[in-house]
Amino acid sequence: MNVEIVLTDTPPAEARETLVNGLLAFNAERAGPPGVRPLALLIRDASTSVIGGLWGRTAWDWLFVELLFIPETLRGSGLGSDLMRRAEEEARARGCRNAWLDTSSFQALGFYEKLGYRIFGTLQDYPPGHQRHFLQKSLL
Repeated sequence: MNVEIVLTDTPPAEARETLVNGLLAFNAERAGPPGVRPLALLIRDASTSVIGGLWGRTAWDWLFVELLFIPETLRGSGLGSDLMRRAEEEARARGCRNAWLDTSSFQALGFYEKLGYRIFGTLQDYPPGHQRHFLQKSLL
C-alpha cells in the first residue's frame, strides 16, 4: 500500500472522526462495547443561562469527570461537592464501580482529595512549573 504522511496544524474535522471511529471499533472488538453515555449537571442563573457545572461521561463501568467549573462567586458554597456527589450517584445508578478525573496542581487537587479521590499518576512540569494529577475513586 502506498501512503503519504501529512503534518498539519489545520486538520479537517473529518480526519479526527476517522481516527476516533477506527479506534472505537478496534477497542469495542477487544473490550466489548463501552456503553458511553454523557453525564452533565448544569448550573443555570436566573435567566437560565448555563454559568457552570460538571461535564463527563460513563463508559465501561467508570465515571470520567472531564470538566468541573464553579463560578468564582459560588465557590466555597458546597456546590462543587454537591455536583460531584450527584454525578457519582448517577454513575452508580448506571452500574459504574469507579470514577476518575484529572486536575492541575493550581486547580482543585485538595478538593478532590477531600472527596476521596486518590492520585494514581502525575505529569511533572505540565504546564511548566506545575503538575497534572490523575485521580480515581471507588464508587462501591
